[in-house]
Amino acid sequence: MKELQPLNENVLLDLSEEKEEQKTASGIIIPDTAKEKPQYAKVVAIGNIENPGIAVGDTVFYKKFSGTEFDFEDKKYLMVPYADLLAKVVETEEI
Repeated sequence: MKELQPLNENVLLDLSEEKEEQKTASGIIIPDTAKEKPQYAKVVAIGNIENPGIAVGDTVFYKKFSGTEFDFEDKKYLMVPYADLLAKVVETEEI
């Protein structure tokens, strides 16, 4: 089994999403190329970062045009510099 391990201060994000066909109300199919990609993803691996503030499994938001997208073993990934992460999604209790 092969595994990706980010080097330096990089973070590996999983961009694999459910491939469901979207249609308009009138039945027109919207192609993947016309959809806006989300700017959040799940952390798969973290490079050599001191006190990162994130962990594997966290969901994070990243800068819009950041990182390098690639496919590895039939999954889509994004390698981004740690500095390009904007926020971590955290669960909180309602008051």
